[in-house]
Amino acid sequence: MKALIRSLLVVAACTASLAHAQAYPAKPILVMVPLAAGSSLDVVLRLITQKMSENMGQSIVVENQAGAAGMIGAERFMRAAPDGYTLAAFNDSVLTMVPNLRAKVAYDPVASFAPISLMVNNSWILVAHPSLPAKDVAELIALARAKPGVINYSSGGNGSPQHIAMALFESMAGIKLTHVPYKGTTQATLDVMSGQIPMMFSGTNAVVNQVRESKLRGLAVGALTRSPLLPAVPTVAESGLPGYEFVTWMGMFAPLNTPKDLIARVNAEVARALAAPDLRERLNAQAVEVKTSTPEELLALTKIRLAQMAKLIKDAGIVAE
Repeated sequence: MKALIRSLLVVAACTASLAHAQAYPAKPILVMVPLAAGSSLDVVLRLITQKMSENMGQSIVVENQAGAAGMIGAERFMRAAPDGYTLAAFNDSVLTMVPNLRAKVAYDPVASFAPISLMVNNSWILVAHPSLPAKDVAELIALARAKPGVINYSSGGNGSPQHIAMALFESMAGIKLTHVPYKGTTQATLDVMSGQIPMMFSGTNAVVNQVRESKLRGLAVGALTRSPLLPAVPTVAESGLPGYEFVTWMGMFAPLNTPKDLIARVNAEVARALAAPDLRERLNAQAVEVKTSTPEELLALTKIRLAQMAKLIKDAGIVAE
């Protein structure tokens, strides 16, 4: 009899959990973004959540909580109710770079959130103003070795992805460049376009048109494979630095202790949205690669990337502003 009662309780619990997931979402969902409106993460997320909203028959509201390199939004998200109606989209800068750059971070990138799914990988490219004598990576390395510390490069700030991508490049190439940090990527990119700064690592989506129009020279892409948007631009790895790879990613997360059935439901909805050909086409135009995952795979990726960034940031002596 006791065994029968236990079995009935298990069945009842499973039935209740299934009903919970099937009823979801019964009201609008809020997705927090710890970066400014118009950022790459924000633009991509809005495309994805629009498709999810269509599929789920429920409104999904994207709310920007910018400040302190993403820390303000991440800290606020920690206090959200774990009911599936408040989610967040993080890039790996907020989760794996910032915690390695700041002495105090209120959130733990591994233990403070519940991973749902990876969404996309971001493509990066090393670009130069046409006035820079170097026409490719080999010539750039030769020029930098002949004139150590003379060539400048811009970034969105100390510890930004642009800074870290170039620090990795310097380390592997055995060269010394001079970092010129800006307060944000927009002006840093504009000054490379105008020739005030000779080069930078940039998100591909920010400079793809300028490279196509030869206003900027695409020296190499940071991924291990060439970008379909710029197939003539080689990778850094095939240009003389084998093993070089710099790719960033974006993932969706839930508050800690969110029920597993809700996480599974949102995971399935992310995958469903990203499987749609029309959304994939729009994301390809943003120079991002669709890349979904299980919650466990996203957690493992976060841990690996966190360790990689810790070593790189320490070895390069990078400090936050």
